[in-house]
Amino acid sequence: MAAKLMHAVQYSGYGGGVDALKHVEVAVPDPKADEVLIKIEAATLNPIDWKIQTGVLRPFLPRKFPTIPGSDVAGEVVQAGSSVKKFKTGDKVVAILSHANGGALAEYAVAKENLTVARPPEVTAPEGAALPVAALTAHQALTQSASIKLDGSGETKNILITAASGGVGHYAVQLAMLGNTHITATCGARNLEFVKSLGANEVLDYKTPEGAALKSPSGKKYDYVIHCAMGTPWATFEPNLSAAGKVIDLTPGPSAIMTFAMKMLTFSKKQLVPLLLIPKTENFEYVVNLVKEGKLKTVVDSKHPLSKAEDAWSKMMSGHATGKIIIEP
Repeated sequence: MAAKLMHAVQYSGYGGGVDALKHVEVAVPDPKADEVLIKIEAATLNPIDWKIQTGVLRPFLPRKFPTIPGSDVAGEVVQAGSSVKKFKTGDKVVAILSHANGGALAEYAVAKENLTVARPPEVTAPEGAALPVAALTAHQALTQSASIKLDGSGETKNILITAASGGVGHYAVQLAMLGNTHITATCGARNLEFVKSLGANEVLDYKTPEGAALKSPSGKKYDYVIHCAMGTPWATFEPNLSAAGKVIDLTPGPSAIMTFAMKMLTFSKKQLVPLLLIPKTENFEYVVNLVKEGKLKTVVDSKHPLSKAEDAWSKMMSGHATGKIIIEP
């Protein structure tokens, strides 16, 4: 019997940006024993998706060419693998696909059962699809790297969140608000009021001298920096940190890795800590439940049909999205 075909967007080698994306008809994937096949209702892109295309993680990712990019999806289970216990056909879900295989820019995708969670009716498909990489990264940075308790307990911590209007940043501000924190945030001038509305106590325009220097308007020293931007040298952070302040770098480059190593070797109290997202089911369920309860909101920058995925890819590459970029079949 001929395999059922689906519309997908893929690229066949490193580089090329938007021009390398091709619309194709490919076979709908078959779920393995521990996987579910999802009919995608919404997907979102993350900066790592286009960075993988540039070859930043070669030779590890993608695992093979051609590849269908994207990892964050929401939709409906249409087939469950033989060992799947939690989900059945018809269930609404949110899932994170492996970056090794990708698959979000398509009509269907397979996801591991342990990286799939139920999506309650109060959470729309775009709201759900926006969560996996961005909200889980923000959650891990705050609760594990920075040890912030999101029930408001513990002593007050001063936190700086850079690029606070972006995908990870806008979740980080909202999640930090649930803890006992004083939040300073940076963003572009056009988003100052938006980031204040999310709950930041102080907001800096990163293009002003004060913003570029990351100086707290109230003179606070930061216990933790959730660093969602790129290209800030350690020398800019260092004078703004408390005695044992930590910079949690979500997009560490070679210089950040070198700083991390040097700070470890010299037993410095001030640290730079690279973050690698390790998705956990309980954290995934937690952030989905926060959206259900109205305590965490997804801000949508723009929506694009799969047939115009290039527009979404271009917007993502620009680095100027406010919130999340959604793609719908």
